Amino acid sequence: MYAAIRVRGSVKMAPDAKKTMQLLGMDRVNHLVLVKQSQIPMLQKVRSFTTFGEIGEETLALLLEKRARLAGNKKPGEKFLKENKLGSWKELAKQIIEGKLILEKLSIKPVFRLGPPKKGYERAGIKKPYSIGGALGYRASDINKLVLRMI
Repeated sequence: MYAAIRVRGSVKMAPDAKKTMQLLGMDRVNHLVLVKQSQIPMLQKVRSFTTFGEIGEETLALLLEKRARLAGNKKPGEKFLKENKLGSWKELAKQIIEGKLILEKLSIKPVFRLGPPKKGYERAGIKKPYSIGGALGYRASDINKLVLRMI
């Protein structure tokens, strides 16, 4: 399971890239979505506007606990876990990563609205790829550090 975060806005974005962002559900900057392996080609198409990588179980559990929203913009709490027969947020995160559960079936919104990262993005800014010190593109498991700074 991958986490994808929109880093840049839509100014000077090609129409096909805008459509891809809509299909992924990333309408605004600092929105995070969980993406399956089969959707990686879509992320490659918009890699100059997003950053993505493999999300860890601990990070996903914290993200679900702090930033997940149900219909009506309500926070899921302990009552939500009991209704869905889940023991903890870690258990839910593990099942989502393994592909046993889908957010939509649990009535959790697929988009997580995050704040900008504490202490900013990487040194080279949001216009350069992660491989040369920027914030864009594939960043493997380093996405966990960024997500923790944005929660």
